Amino acid sequence: MSHDFRSDNVAGAAPEVMTALTAASTGFASPYGNDPWTERLNKRLCALFETEVAVFPVATGTAANALALSAVVPPFGAVYCHEEAHIHVDECGAPEFYTGGAKLVTLPGANGKLTPDAVLNALKTAQFGVVHRMQPSALSLTQATEAGTVYRPEEVAALVDVAHDHGMAVHMDGARFANAVARLGCAPADLTWKAGVDVLTLGGTKGGCLAAEAVIFFNPAQAEDFGYGRKRGGHLVSKGRFLSAQLDAWLEDGLWLRLAGHANAMADRLAAGLSALPGATIAYPVEANEVFIRLPETVIVALEAAGFSFYRWDGGLIRLVTSFDTPAWAVDAFVKIAKSA
Repeated sequence: MSHDFRSDNVAGAAPEVMTALTAASTGFASPYGNDPWTERLNKRLCALFETEVAVFPVATGTAANALALSAVVPPFGAVYCHEEAHIHVDECGAPEFYTGGAKLVTLPGANGKLTPDAVLNALKTAQFGVVHRMQPSALSLTQATEAGTVYRPEEVAALVDVAHDHGMAVHMDGARFANAVARLGCAPADLTWKAGVDVLTLGGTKGGCLAAEAVIFFNPAQAEDFGYGRKRGGHLVSKGRFLSAQLDAWLEDGLWLRLAGHANAMADRLAAGLSALPGATIAYPVEANEVFIRLPETVIVALEAAGFSFYRWDGGLIRLVTSFDTPAWAVDAFVKIAKSA
């Protein structure tokens, strides 16, 4: 009756994705993305986002984020991001490495989210044009955030306005973009280029792919040299059809949103069951597929003893992450053990 709630990375791949990979492995195809699967993926993403986009599949989210930033940030640039952003906490300096030395400037924000005022206050001391200082070049937003919360389109637009007013590009880390779109029920375009986002890293791996992400530029002119950076960085996959086949199958007929919707629903189910327990406190609004909750130590120990896996954040705060294939019985069993403890 145990289950692994440590991350959506512990899940496998969706059957539809695996079927697409098997189909793509038959026969021959041109390498390096010059194949029918990549061509179909490009067309699908242009239709999905309702505009012409430049698409570059890569295998990991870290590569996607770091390479995307390298296209819009010079070596002397500063990237402003939340203090808990994945690019700052969990990517081992990859953004700094691929940009050639750009600096990450971290900002606080409740519930994992940045505000226009926080960004404006930071920019007041930026010293634009001073040769001794790193120059503000980009704002990076995480959607959904590391706290499992979601930016609304108007929130994205307000942050973009600040960035663009100061000559900065806007990057969106969309490792859980599908969960955000599924929660809000809005068009992907509304959360990205219509709100002013310049480049999105669309994450498929956490949502049901085997290993596939896409860097998407909403102004193709900004991607003019990106192909060289991807190759130089070692992320131009020779058998690129296998990246594109995953993403194409994942996006087909709205599968990506159905899978994300299930993950979100299981997080809601967890939160509803656990929040009724004495001594339980939900730390952040549950808006995607992550639940941060404070539980008594006796309850946490009982859950661990029952074989459930999850991460302890600090003290009595734990993180529970649901995925596209989290079964309802596992959620209910988790809540049952917690209640009994």
